[in-house]
Amino acid sequence: MIGKLIERIRETGAPICVGLDPNLSFVPKQIKDKAFEECGETLEGAAEAVWQFNRAIVDRVADIIPAVKPQIAMYEQFGLPGLQVFQRTVDYCHDKGLLVIGDVKRGDIGSTSASYAKAHIGSIQVGSKTYSPFNEDFCTVNPYLGTDGVKPFVEVCEKEDRGIFVLVKTSNPSSGEFQDRLIEERPLYKWVADKVNEWGETSLEDCGYSNVGCVVGATYPEMGRELREVMPKAFILVPGYGAQGATAEDLRPFFYEDGLGAIVNSSRGIIAAYTKDAYRDFGEEGFAAAARKATEDMIADLHRVGIHPVGA
Repeated sequence: MIGKLIERIRETGAPICVGLDPNLSFVPKQIKDKAFEECGETLEGAAEAVWQFNRAIVDRVADIIPAVKPQIAMYEQFGLPGLQVFQRTVDYCHDKGLLVIGDVKRGDIGSTSASYAKAHIGSIQVGSKTYSPFNEDFCTVNPYLGTDGVKPFVEVCEKEDRGIFVLVKTSNPSSGEFQDRLIEERPLYKWVADKVNEWGETSLEDCGYSNVGCVVGATYPEMGRELREVMPKAFILVPGYGAQGATAEDLRPFFYEDGLGAIVNSSRGIIAAYTKDAYRDFGEEGFAAAARKATEDMIADLHRVGIHPVGA
């Protein structure tokens, strides 16, 4: 699967993914009003508004990006209707030729992780039939429970040709409370990075990268530089650009000279671009056009600092 992602990155020249994290506050009034008129001020109405918002944005950006990253919590907050829209969004993005990174951050004891893996990137047997419930191409995994919690995902990656991104050094301000703690004079995140290498040994593809990737926040570029060296065959999912404060210059250490090795996420910086001063002229009616312009600007920003995939 990582080979497919690299192929799409090269085709688009855009090592980025758009985070489909639609807080209801991001959804323009005209969309909410129409959804509430049809479904009432209900969880169903909120979910319908989110769906219409997502669809409009995907329609405007699908031809210039390789992947999207829906964060499942933004859908779970609306209960079952929200989860139905999560599934609907995944399917729609696939129909548009996009790869989907499910930002689900799952990880538990072995049997529970196996069920999570089946739900998100695997398949499950029901009588004589086989189903892929959420059917993401990749998902994010929390390694806090150790190998027991990660191995079931790795096994599904090998069986189903899917991928995972393991949390190594996250972009949030308090990540260092645990992740930076020294163990035998090394920070915890480096110990996790070593395990990412180990878990990925059996999932290497012809492209030279493993289906077991990692998450490293752009807000910590020096750590990103270190971890790029520690995990040479792991593709890095990089959050933190834009709204969280990281710049294009901060992203350079995550990539190799050929412009590969990482994919950068931007969520509200793109889907809520119309609320930002730089794109305010688009107005609420032009929210999807603003999202496209913000995406184009992000791609140009990465190219400006030399992040441009070879072959693009």
